[in-house]
Amino acid sequence: MPVFDASGNMQSAASSLDHLIAALKSEAGASGAERPVDRWNPTFCGEAGLEILRDGTWRHDGVRMTRESLVKLFASILRKDEDGITYLVTPGEKIVIKVEDAPFLGIRVDRAGAGREQTLVFTTNVGDVTAANADHPIRVVTDPETGEPRPYVLVRGRLEARILRAPFYEMADWAETHDGRIGVWSGGAFFPIDSAS
Repeated sequence: MPVFDASGNMQSAASSLDHLIAALKSEAGASGAERPVDRWNPTFCGEAGLEILRDGTWRHDGVRMTRESLVKLFASILRKDEDGITYLVTPGEKIVIKVEDAPFLGIRVDRAGAGREQTLVFTTNVGDVTAANADHPIRVVTDPETGEPRPYVLVRGRLEARILRAPFYEMADWAETHDGRIGVWSGGAFFPIDSAS
């Protein structure tokens, strides 16, 4: 799909990315956590050849994006709308980004406390830190191809991180049974992690 500017003129994908980067740099130095992406209502600009693979790799026109600072910058302006589509958004532009699975990976989990009083804190591959609770739930689905559990935690908005195997195994070590389900407590909420999830 071609990319259009706010005036309806076709522009190249590279030009659109340049506009995004310029718009972000012109913001008053807001960090990713402070960017109010859910309140922005920008002009839809189409696609720019951006995608996030299942392993967390970001690509532009099929080429891996290797600049970690740029990936983190773009990750800070991701938004998943009610239509189920994920976008890069600034106050003035909205561009589709294809996501194979989840936009983030949960690469680490830390535990404060134990049992019902514990809080599990996840760190993502792009530097987000999220404490699991009722507003940031953990869910586990079964991979339809492998039959293995596929765990996720809600990071922000509708954006989830797929929890990698090592942190998931750590979670499993902290699991207990509650109401006939095996799961973990975090932030006062219980999250089943067994295959019935």
